[in-house]
Amino acid sequence: AILAQEHSVLRQAFGTRDRAYRHIAAMFSMRLFGNPAFKSAVTCSVDAQQARHAASLKTLKARMRSFNNMKKITKSMKMVAASKLKKDESRMHVALPFVRPVQDLFARLPRMDRPGATIYFGVTSDKGLCGGVNSAVAKMCRRGIAADEAAGNSAKYMGIGAKGSAALKRFYGDRFTTVFEECAKVPWTFGAASIIAEKVIATNPMKMTVCSNKFRSLVAYETQAAQVVTLNEAMTMDRAEFSKAMDVYSFEPSIYEVWNDLHEFYYATVIHGLYLEGAVSEQSSRMAAMESASKNANEMLEKVSLVYNRARQAKITTELCEIISGASAV
Repeated sequence: AILAQEHSVLRQAFGTRDRAYRHIAAMFSMRLFGNPAFKSAVTCSVDAQQARHAASLKTLKARMRSFNNMKKITKSMKMVAASKLKKDESRMHVALPFVRPVQDLFARLPRMDRPGATIYFGVTSDKGLCGGVNSAVAKMCRRGIAADEAAGNSAKYMGIGAKGSAALKRFYGDRFTTVFEECAKVPWTFGAASIIAEKVIATNPMKMTVCSNKFRSLVAYETQAAQVVTLNEAMTMDRAEFSKAMDVYSFEPSIYEVWNDLHEFYYATVIHGLYLEGAVSEQSSRMAAMESASKNANEMLEKVSLVYNRARQAKITTELCEIISGASAV
C-alpha cells in the first residue's frame, strides 16, 4: 500500500512524459519487484493460476475423450443394427405371404364384444436403446388392462421380451402368466412361434388382444392392439354367421373336423408375423436412435473443444504476459 501511494505521488509530481519520472519509476519497479514478500505472493498467485488452468484443461480433455468414444460406440451400434435389419426384413418378407392369408381368413368371422377375462399379449424386445418401440407397447398393454379392470373384467398378461415385462412388473406383476425372454439369441423360426402358441392354447383364453409394432417403413412404425379370435369365441358364435363367413372357402376334410388344428395354426401364424414385424421395427428405430445419439455426441464434442481451445489460449497468453513482465522488470 505504501509503494502504491509513492507511485501515485510521483505520477502527480512529474507527469508520465518527464524523463525524471521514467528514471524514478524504474527505480520504484526495482524496489517493488525486489521485495521478497511481494515476490513470494506473486509466485504463489501464478502457481495457483497455472494449477487451475492445468486442472481445467485436464478435465476438458477427459470429457472430449469421453464424447469421442461415445460417438464411436453409437456409430458402431448403428452399423450393427443396419446389418440385423437386412436379415430381419428378409425373413419378414418371406413369412408374410404365408401369414396374411390365415389372418384374412379369421378376420372374416363376426366379432362380438362380450364380457370376460382378457389376455394381453405384448410383443417387445430384450434390449433397449431403440427409441419408444418397447415403451409404446407396454403403455398400450397397461391402458388395456386398466380399462378392462375398470369395467369389471379380469385381465392377464403374456408376452415376448424382457422390456415389456420390466415396464409392467411394478404395477401389474400379479397379472403375469408367462413371459418369454431371450428369444433373439437364436434366429427366429416358425417352430419358436409354435412353442409360444402352445402356451397360449394351454391357458384357453376367453378373449385375447395382441399389442405389437407394425412395420411401415424404415422411418415409421405403428403400435397397434389387434383382437385375436380365440377358440372360445369361435365356439360361441352364431352358426349362421360362422357358415356365411367360411362358406367361401373349401375345406377337406370338413371345417368342423380340422377347426381345432386350424385354430392352433392361426395362433402360431399371428405370433410369428407380429414378432418379425416388431423385430424389423426395433432395428429401424435403433438405427434412427443411434444416428441421433452420434449427432448429439458430435455437437457436444465441438462445444467442449471450443472451450478447451479457449482455455489453452488463455493459459498461453497468461504465460507470455508473465515472461514479458519479468523481462521488463529486469
